[in-house]
Amino acid sequence: MGYLTLAGAIAAEVAATTVMKYSDGFSRFWPSLLTVVGYVVSFFLLAQTLKTVGIGIAYAIWAGTGTAAIALLGLTLFGESLTLTKAAGLLLIIAGVVVLNLGGAH
Repeated sequence: MGYLTLAGAIAAEVAATTVMKYSDGFSRFWPSLLTVVGYVVSFFLLAQTLKTVGIGIAYAIWAGTGTAAIALLGLTLFGESLTLTKAAGLLLIIAGVVVLNLGGAH
């Protein structure tokens, strides 16, 4: 169950960060509200995850997966460029999460 709530926390964080782009610096009400709600949901689900998953692995997966997902959404939704440096960074994030998982969840 912990990894299911972690997946929800990641999805909420990615959605909140994405909609933040549309808030225009928190000057647009609905995108701003959705950003706040998304982060509240994300942190609530992350807190629930920590009941059964170690904090180090949970946070690494949450932060790493969220960062990689946002970087990929930046490429697809917002036309950001993919440089060799960005690609290497994404691969390092993914490798780091995999290595942490190989070390065990607790």
